[in-house]
Amino acid sequence: MVDELTVTRLCAELCAKARFPGEPKREPMRAWSLSAVERLHFPGGSTAIFKFAAEPFTGEDRALKLAAVHGVPVPDLYASAVRDGILGMLMQDLGEPAREASDDDGVKAAVVLHRVRPSEILPTTLDADELRALPLRALAHLDYLRQVRRWKSTLDIAEMLSALDKVAPVRAQGAELAPFGLCHSEFHPSSLHVGRTGWRLLDFARAFNGSGLLDLASWPGTQQPANVQRVRRLIEAYVAAGGSQEALAPRGGLSAEAWALGWHRVWIVEWFMDQTVHWINDPSSDPVYIKAVRRHLREAVRLLAP
Repeated sequence: MVDELTVTRLCAELCAKARFPGEPKREPMRAWSLSAVERLHFPGGSTAIFKFAAEPFTGEDRALKLAAVHGVPVPDLYASAVRDGILGMLMQDLGEPAREASDDDGVKAAVVLHRVRPSEILPTTLDADELRALPLRALAHLDYLRQVRRWKSTLDIAEMLSALDKVAPVRAQGAELAPFGLCHSEFHPSSLHVGRTGWRLLDFARAFNGSGLLDLASWPGTQQPANVQRVRRLIEAYVAAGGSQEALAPRGGLSAEAWALGWHRVWIVEWFMDQTVHWINDPSSDPVYIKAVRRHLREAVRLLAP
């Protein structure tokens, strides 16, 4: 997935580019199949964060720069480069957070983030046409997986995706209502670093142009059942904190909160299935992905195609 020799060379290149002294000691912090984060310890006691990632996460540095230019508090980016399909970023070490981010912190950060208008720097724009295409795209992934004798006994998944495809033309309406612009896409408390001197937003690897309501739907996470009431409270707090009043407007024949949660789940499903086909492509992980896809689809159908 990620070649260690390429990563080592990339780390050295970025340290030299940013003029950090000496060869650092690399301390692993978090690792996933396609990316990882390390803390670098330099002679003299200075530190920095080294993050590297393979496709499809090689555009995060551009999203970070876009956010910073428009006044969104993010870690300082000292240097970045893509070598042999691997993105490397050398960034400010924010240290340990002072506390976990609260809903109030998330709302305030979202207001600042969503002031950033759509940009061609970002590779994807999730407008109404793109939302409408998600169920059919997921069905195409499923068809491929079944053709190669994976994802067996998944007729229920096909049926739920077909049901969503039927209602998608109506339910996708209103996608471009405000707030529409820079969407973080992995907007969770773990991506918001609250320090003693303020907050910084992290992890822009999957940022796109889209509805800010998807960020608010993302904030509570997906480990628990979709909580329409909580997302409604987040949207109301968001508007009260200075977010667009239009965030409360119904869209696609649904309340703003049901629309956001439903489409957020569809978006997750298509992403999981795309990973399964193109980026992870590991049959041993299929049971985990199938279980997650089923759970999210049930919620999406309940919210978008009752």
